[in-house]
Amino acid sequence: MVFLPDESRSLPPPPIVNKASVWLGLTGWVAALLDNCFNQRPGDIPPSAAGVHRQILFTTVGWFVGYYLVKRMDYMHAKLDRDLFEYIRHHPEDFKAAGI
Repeated sequence: MVFLPDESRSLPPPPIVNKASVWLGLTGWVAALLDNCFNQRPGDIPPSAAGVHRQILFTTVGWFVGYYLVKRMDYMHAKLDRDLFEYIRHHPEDFKAAGI
């Protein structure tokens, strides 16, 4: 998978309930409600009661997109940390301890 390379498997998985998952799940649910409102589906009941299966689908898709975005963010931060620590290890003269 190009989105997450194989070396990202060594990282611990992020929690299922995280900030990005909650926000994108909520965004998906609101998108389904707005679609119901704009298309006036159905006209006699409130938008939150129409198309419940689509609301669940949009919320689930948003939740998993948020989960994988957090997973990619964790991988990118771990890769950056690894590269910075490698640089510090190869150039100790640039990082002398202060006052010791």
